[in-house]
Amino acid sequence: MNWLTVPLFLLVVACGAPGRAQSWSEAHTPAPGTTQVFGFYTAGCIQGARALPTEGPGYEAIRLSRNRNWGHPTTIDYVRQLADKVRRAGQTHLYIRDIGQPRGGPMSTGHSSHQNGLDVDISYERSARPALPPAQREQVAVRSLLRADQRALDDTVFSDQHVTLLRLAAEPKNVDRIFVNRFTKKRLCESVTGNRGWIARIVPWSGHDSYFHVRLRCPPGQPQCLAQAEIGGDDGCGDALDLWFRAPPSSSLSIPSGPRTENRSRLPLACDRVLSAP
Repeated sequence: MNWLTVPLFLLVVACGAPGRAQSWSEAHTPAPGTTQVFGFYTAGCIQGARALPTEGPGYEAIRLSRNRNWGHPTTIDYVRQLADKVRRAGQTHLYIRDIGQPRGGPMSTGHSSHQNGLDVDISYERSARPALPPAQREQVAVRSLLRADQRALDDTVFSDQHVTLLRLAAEPKNVDRIFVNRFTKKRLCESVTGNRGWIARIVPWSGHDSYFHVRLRCPPGQPQCLAQAEIGGDDGCGDALDLWFRAPPSSSLSIPSGPRTENRSRLPLACDRVLSAP
């Protein structure tokens, strides 16, 4: 074929519109417009996302080359407020891991969730350490809370600081749930006294031994955001936890509720527009 004779509009179809991302990971800037969340945490996208500043009082964003520090404004506010609470509690600064891509959507590596701007991963690392320039935050040393055999918490690492951190993270009303390792949930169930209401939002999940995963509720005014099923009415320290030590479930915890449940596994049509926007 002589490409010089092909009409321009056919070249656009064949090669993609100039300057437009062909995959979610290629979109380096947010889609313009008012902030809107579309779809579910594992099948969604976001328009008008905002970036978490690379550092601030009480936190540093890490692995910045991944360009995954984008989310809904309520997520950005949540991170900054949590970092301030942790700092005022006398703890060292937080390492903020992935939030989401500039337009959300499926990631090429690392996550099936983090697609609609309402998830954020936060490192457990509580050791005193100096602030680092961005270039040195690509590979930072963080410790697992588990022993080397992965069969229990490492009590030389896990401390009351982690309990305080998780409590501060779980207390805000817009927190839907926080995913942690099953051994972390078990220790909280066994040790926390007094007001235990926040423990209900701490949910066991595979991995999550060096970081915890915060999932926020659909914000008000976001009608196309698909909510997740409500967690049980108790603290989750009974049969639901025991099951993780007998046979970890495939898990109904990932399934939203409501009339649009059938849409949870595919991207909403609006995401085509979000991805292709200039």
